[in-house]
Amino acid sequence: MSDKTLKARLAADEIVVAPGIYDAFTGLLVEQAGFDCAYLSGASLSYMRYGRPDIGLIGMREVADAVTAIRERIEIPLMVDGDTGYGNALNVIRTVREFERAGASAIQLEDQSLPKRCGHLAGKSLVSADEMVGKIHAALDTRRSEETLIVARTDAIAVEGFEAALDRGERFVEAGCDMIFVEAPVDEEQMRALNARFKGKAPTMANMVEGGSTPIKPSSELSDLGYSFVIFPGGTGRTVAFALQEYFVGLKEHGTTDQARNRMLDFTQFNHLIGTPEMLDLGRSYDPHTVAKARTGADD
Repeated sequence: MSDKTLKARLAADEIVVAPGIYDAFTGLLVEQAGFDCAYLSGASLSYMRYGRPDIGLIGMREVADAVTAIRERIEIPLMVDGDTGYGNALNVIRTVREFERAGASAIQLEDQSLPKRCGHLAGKSLVSADEMVGKIHAALDTRRSEETLIVARTDAIAVEGFEAALDRGERFVEAGCDMIFVEAPVDEEQMRALNARFKGKAPTMANMVEGGSTPIKPSSELSDLGYSFVIFPGGTGRTVAFALQEYFVGLKEHGTTDQARNRMLDFTQFNHLIGTPEMLDLGRSYDPHTVAKARTGADD
């Protein structure tokens, strides 16, 4: 694995692709697949841990705890969805401290008002641009390292219109954010226009939501449009949901998992995936007899 930080990756020409994750296991799979970054999706955490929609039902502590568990297992850069910062600028300060301490490489903050909701759902409302600028300043002043990136997202397209969203983005870039995320452009024309607006000012971020408002495009085309970073935040959860629905229907119907065996790992394969042999070997290295023997040999 490369030791480049996310900041260094963004400075390169190649677009960074970050699959969405919601726990340490999905983070491990993303790392093993060779991706350079993972994205902890607040929506996916709400979907997959609580079985609830992305309408502001989870809080900072739940996300911070998820970051801690994920960071203990993987090493690749991790962008964390910080929603609105869970309140005002003072809440943002605590959020940035907690997320950075837990191991976030980048923290995304948005300009929705509370309670927030998924960027591809209707009925959103916004805080003022001035309030969001204050939150960005609070985040930048709080972070301990400039390698911890602050990503500013605006949901204004669906609320105030496209040009207003770009104007908000300009304010956020001027405030010093490290990346700008204009959520939910509705067509390629808007995607081109927003990247032209921010070219040379800040890296831009795309959000690919299957069935959402924005056209789904491969990362190569998004790069050609001018994006530096793209997330596929909910695809992981949607894939798991599809596979498990099929699995449970089959188990209910047949009373066995035989029909799914060619689409699952067996016991041995799964343990190799999560590193069970390596952990057992590590444990044996600290066994009292092993330690005593090693120390006796060293004294000889």
